[in-house]
Amino acid sequence: MKPSEALKLHRDAIRRIVESNHAANPRVFGSVIHGNDTEGSDLDILVDEIDGRTTLVSLARIQAGIQALTGIKADVLTPLDLHERFRSQVVYEAQPV
Repeated sequence: MKPSEALKLHRDAIRRIVESNHAANPRVFGSVIHGNDTEGSDLDILVDEIDGRTTLVSLARIQAGIQALTGIKADVLTPLDLHERFRSQVVYEAQPV
């Protein structure tokens, strides 16, 4: 299954996974946004940290939860995890889950 298809099927559950693990504003970016995802693509998710609550463990749990739910490799990042060279472009293009 392509990540874009998994996103359509599991959009609400992905939002719940993010919220229950102390992060906010889940957005999708990468190949799904550009319409060139394949069955081998991963699901790229950008989340915002909640001050004092979001940890590396939170991000790992979100990633594991999305992967278990969809069966697709997921990358979960915050804007500050992105290299400054392309951070603004990714944040600009990212679309709400």
